[in-house]
Amino acid sequence: MSGEGHPPDQQPEEPDPHADHRRFSAAAWSVPSYLLSGMAVYGGLGWLLDRWLGTSALFPIGILVGLGLALYLVYIRYGR
Repeated sequence: MSGEGHPPDQQPEEPDPHADHRRFSAAAWSVPSYLLSGMAVYGGLGWLLDRWLGTSALFPIGILVGLGLALYLVYIRYGR
């Protein structure tokens, strides 16, 4: 019997000293991305509705709504 079915001896994994830096770096890129994409998507929807309805107030409202939703998402994801 050659020890079939038994896992090979493994060394315990050492903690990664750069894990915290990578998490911070990912958050540093994702937070502005959330903010910009929220404003772009909802501002774009507001602009389309403005063009369709012949108004001029929905574009800035869309930008503010997108910013507010993006801030809420950032708070839920990173603020807790």
